[in-house]
Amino acid sequence: MNVRRKSPMAVTDNFSFLTIKSASEGFYKEKGSKFLGFAYPVHDEREIKASLEPLRKLYFDASHHCYAWMLGADKKYFRAFDDGEPNHSAGTPILGQIRSKELTNVLVVVVRYFGGTKLGVSGLIQAYKTAAETALANAKIIKTEITTSFTLNFEYTASPEIMRMVKEFDLTIENQSYEEQASMLVNINLRFKDVFLEKLKLLRATGTPITYSEKTV
Repeated sequence: MNVRRKSPMAVTDNFSFLTIKSASEGFYKEKGSKFLGFAYPVHDEREIKASLEPLRKLYFDASHHCYAWMLGADKKYFRAFDDGEPNHSAGTPILGQIRSKELTNVLVVVVRYFGGTKLGVSGLIQAYKTAAETALANAKIIKTEITTSFTLNFEYTASPEIMRMVKEFDLTIENQSYEEQASMLVNINLRFKDVFLEKLKLLRATGTPITYSEKTV
């Protein structure tokens, strides 16, 4: 399934989720240690890696690069990384901030420069939590519609009816080809899927020459 961004909202349902619109930063200082927070919108682990590498190069002299991420509308995929800090003192509180804001498709990194004074586990937890919280507080949170894709194959005579459906369901045309038959790959908001399928079944039942299949990931 894919996603389609909509205007910001604080409430989601089974057909949407919250994420951040663009990268943001935060900062926290405690007993000389500096904690630089960075939040990024991401869609897969490739994008996560692409966001982490520049930070490692830019802040190569930092003591730690700790992070957490969450992926997927169902929030099944996540990771917390302590990068040498005591277990669960860095990555876990960062992940906790992502969860507290009910976000997904988000990476949050906190880069620490050690200031010479140990903070203790409780102090580290508070510092990493605050740096992550600040970075996310500076981000614009958006509601994102979950979408799914269908391939439509139809005779040219059915083109007017298909284009009416494109308008009716606000379909996004990802690809189309016109050979012996016309073919179109479209995205639709998941919340409209059932009604869309009923319309397709009705078209077939009334003789419209069209076949369709849902794209699986």
